[in-house]
Amino acid sequence: MIKRDIVRTVDYPYPAERVWEALTSAEALSSWLMPNDFVAEVGHEFTFTTDPGPGFDGIVHCEVLSLDPPRAMTWSWRGGPINTTVEFLLSPIPTGTRLHFAQRGFRGPAAVAVSYVLSSGFGRMFERALPAYLSGAPIDPCHGWLGRILQRREEST
Repeated sequence: MIKRDIVRTVDYPYPAERVWEALTSAEALSSWLMPNDFVAEVGHEFTFTTDPGPGFDGIVHCEVLSLDPPRAMTWSWRGGPINTTVEFLLSPIPTGTRLHFAQRGFRGPAAVAVSYVLSSGFGRMFERALPAYLSGAPIDPCHGWLGRILQRREEST
């Protein structure tokens, strides 16, 4: 079976508590990721919403699986052809905080194809949108990013 994981590590010049707040506040997540009804409580089921795309209704269903503030958090992430786990790990570094992100469990051709789309979008979010949020700079809206990427991918094939 075809399978793949997305792994990304990014350093931010901010303390772990600041990065943690950006990962665990529904308002913060809405500004740099997607609109949501997130609550930082183990067992809380929540959704992210974005524009629909081929084979995707625009809703990502998640659940908080674990929390260890301000160091680690794990979610389930289901939408379209994927059923994965997302992990955030924060560690102090001399210049601020290192964020290690992993989305694991893409299985089968459709899910692996989506993993490449997500990886591209996550790159922009972790390298542009999240740093903009952390610095207090204006953020280009990410809302609808996943649906737009999926739509462009469908149109180009």
